Amino acid sequence: MRKTEHQRAMKTLVIGGNGFIGTNLVDLLLSQGHDVRVLDRYPSRYKEPIAGVEYLVGDLGNHGEVHDAVQGIDWVFHLAYTTLPQTSNDDPVYDIRSNIGDTVQLLQECRQVNVKKVIFISSGGTVYGVPEQSPIPEEHPNEPTCSYGISKLAIEKYLNLFHKLWGLEYVVARLSNPYGRQQNPNAKQGAVAVFLGNAASGKPITIWGDGEVVRDYIYIDDAVKALLAAAEYKPGVNDPRIFNVGAGCGHSLNQLVETIRKVVDVPVKVNYTESRPVDVPANVLDVTRAAKHLKWKPEVDLEQGLRETWKWIRSLNLV
Repeated sequence: MRKTEHQRAMKTLVIGGNGFIGTNLVDLLLSQGHDVRVLDRYPSRYKEPIAGVEYLVGDLGNHGEVHDAVQGIDWVFHLAYTTLPQTSNDDPVYDIRSNIGDTVQLLQECRQVNVKKVIFISSGGTVYGVPEQSPIPEEHPNEPTCSYGISKLAIEKYLNLFHKLWGLEYVVARLSNPYGRQQNPNAKQGAVAVFLGNAASGKPITIWGDGEVVRDYIYIDDAVKALLAAAEYKPGVNDPRIFNVGAGCGHSLNQLVETIRKVVDVPVKVNYTESRPVDVPANVLDVTRAAKHLKWKPEVDLEQGLRETWKWIRSLNLV
């Protein structure tokens, strides 16, 4: 993944760079010699500021702060989002205003200062809806069952519009379910971190439904390498700009729990509760397009990734 001789260091802006995905992406960008600026509302939960990184405290909804943040930038990684899949239907108007409107304003700013590329984190888990085939290719119909998926899809369309009208280059990464170090075990999403956090603190794992919901879990190192590959990608006129980014294989929640039991050194208790209508039965991404065009493929299997994540969870001393 190191830069070749003809590649130069890029000035990068990571919006949401203090979050789970963002902190890992910042580490990778720095390791490859790129300059990094972070725009985030909050400091990192688990990581101290890194010398040499420019940290801006700001909000995507503050257009003045966004205007300042994109100055002199080559690549913009847009990781920030105000809603979650399971809660977005509670207030879809807020989802639309805070995500679509503010992202379009961001694209306006990027266009005006000639940003070279925007890399947007979309949602491989929600933009497709109930899958008609598995694994799901990028050409699959888009029938989201939550506002979160609809707003992600709308932003994808605006990226394409800005590209066609003004030449703003972009790549969309439809990410599956990332997990790994820096993920908050007390959050409302992220089954792996939440389950491991509960195990570490002696609490039972709560599973919605019968545990047979299947998801595609991708280790964070693989995920951020895909984002960097997307940034480095130079598409031709007819080349795709939307890519699934996942492990390319699925595990049910019950299988996830059984693999966790193999990895951890503490008892794992499970409680089952009522299923949620927002959860589609299965979601596994076809990642062959990314392998072909981005020259990227996932390398870390679930058990290996869980072992690494468990080491990090244990370092938090949750008990």
